[in-house]
Amino acid sequence: MSSFRNLLGIVLAIIAFIAYSSYFVVDERQKALVLRFGEINRTVEQPGLYFKVPFADTVTYIEDRMLIWENNDRPVQDIASQVYIVNAITLARISDPRLFRETLGADLVQAEARVAARLDSALRQTYGRRSFDAALSSDRAVMMREIRDELRKEANTFGIDIVDVRVRRTDLSENVLEQTYNRMESERNALAADIRSKGEATKTRMNAETDRTYTTKLADAQRQSEIMRGEGDGERNKVFAQAFQQDPEFFSFYRSMQAYETGLKSGETRLLISPDSDFFKYFADPHGKLTPGTGTTTPR
Repeated sequence: MSSFRNLLGIVLAIIAFIAYSSYFVVDERQKALVLRFGEINRTVEQPGLYFKVPFADTVTYIEDRMLIWENNDRPVQDIASQVYIVNAITLARISDPRLFRETLGADLVQAEARVAARLDSALRQTYGRRSFDAALSSDRAVMMREIRDELRKEANTFGIDIVDVRVRRTDLSENVLEQTYNRMESERNALAADIRSKGEATKTRMNAETDRTYTTKLADAQRQSEIMRGEGDGERNKVFAQAFQQDPEFFSFYRSMQAYETGLKSGETRLLISPDSDFFKYFADPHGKLTPGTGTTTPR
């Protein structure tokens, strides 16, 4: 009885092991290859619980998530043979598990190495056709697409789809950095000298225009002044003529007072004039009627 129980236990254990070995689980982050005696029997791409033949079938799990491979400090040359350092990220996904198993043995490390080697070649080709400035301009997106398309051709041959390639940084190497700095400094100095030269030319032109404008305005002002003075003198003479017509005696008196003021304003003035001259007519008579024989006056 005891032997029977032991035998039954062994049989149940074997049955349980066989039952356990007959099923496998695939989660949502995986795909699976079912191998029968080492050869691919079928591919499982949906998550769930699946049956396999015990002892004859083995299961190889394949990553079904996005693969992110970093490629840092890759030296490349531009069209001018200047060396730069590029950091890039490759986003990939295993699109064909069967082909991936047949070509690379489902080895992700080997897959990353193959993609990295092809990426180096694609980077050199793409940068080698352009200048460094292109990597810093709108051409950057075009360059990344070119690198992705070139890399995709190689990766598709072993069951991997390259989703995207992103260039994170493009740095100058030490030698190129120094050369670029010197070139930029020379360009800035040349630009500053050109700006100073243009500034001096503008200053000279503005000064000349200012002097010309000043001279023109001064001449216009003097001409207007002469015109206004002439008009004033004409108006004055007109007023004097009208005054003379209205009151000749007063006009004669006024003109004589002006002559006295002009002739006697300085103490050094000496006048040698006949006493009978009209100049003294208002000295002898307030009405300006000079009587012959009046005394001689010599103002000092």
